[in-house]
Amino acid sequence: MADVPLDTLRADIVEVGRRLYARGFCASNDGNISIRLGEDRILTTPKSVSKGFMSPDMMVVVDLDGRKVAGDRDASSELLMHLEVYRQRADVRAVVHAHPPLATGFAVAGVPLDRAVLAEVITTLGSIPIAEYGTPSTPELPAAVRQYIRVHDGLLLANHGALTVAHEVFAAYYKMETIEHFAKISLAARLLGGERLLSQEEVLRLQGLRGRYGIASPASICLDDILEGGVAATSDATCQVVRAPDAPGERVVIGPSRTARWPTSPSAGGDEEIRLTYRQLAALVEEAVRKLQ
Repeated sequence: MADVPLDTLRADIVEVGRRLYARGFCASNDGNISIRLGEDRILTTPKSVSKGFMSPDMMVVVDLDGRKVAGDRDASSELLMHLEVYRQRADVRAVVHAHPPLATGFAVAGVPLDRAVLAEVITTLGSIPIAEYGTPSTPELPAAVRQYIRVHDGLLLANHGALTVAHEVFAAYYKMETIEHFAKISLAARLLGGERLLSQEEVLRLQGLRGRYGIASPASICLDDILEGGVAATSDATCQVVRAPDAPGERVVIGPSRTARWPTSPSAGGDEEIRLTYRQLAALVEEAVRKLQ
């Protein structure tokens, strides 16, 4: 960003903030945006200002320790989270944090956007996991983000919102649009009976397109077979986990939370999740009927 005039970058942040507010991705003074200036300076939004009504002169320059270098206002209250991203990802030059309603709804419900549903999402973002809850403006939130940001350009923040990163601020904003668009489609599909998922083979083909079309990604895709109960990424995430079945077009039936997988014990309790295809569900119903006869 060193070759881009500072005034231009300030104006870019104002424009991204205006778009976030206009699309309802931020309410009141929510959200924050930052751009990396060289190796040791960050340009960021001020705190306590609506993202739809900022002006270039409001922006604040800080160093990588969060100390103010220039500006009349105080930096965003979520600055610690932005600084952690820049520490972990030398390739990232811009960070956008917002509260897009449907994506945030998934974050509140504890449901990651990690199923093989849309080809465009798989090639660009891979999957969108949920970082564990951390109290905003405290070191808890950067710690929660740290374990996923190394391999993901987009995250949901549990009970909070979403975070996207990129090589420049408009690209980071567009990824926020993609996450909310994905959430809308996912919700609609679930209300209509569940997503028909792309197969593992197709997911791997789409990953191959990344290189062909020059789509940069911090990590490769790894498959989590939801039909077999494979283990998803842990706190030591090293790849973008995409949940996909062996066969194309499978659908899954999901219980009220994501704390467990099928098969689960009868004593597991009502707040755990059961994952199975409609074929598996039909087999279970058939077996239950036989037992009743």
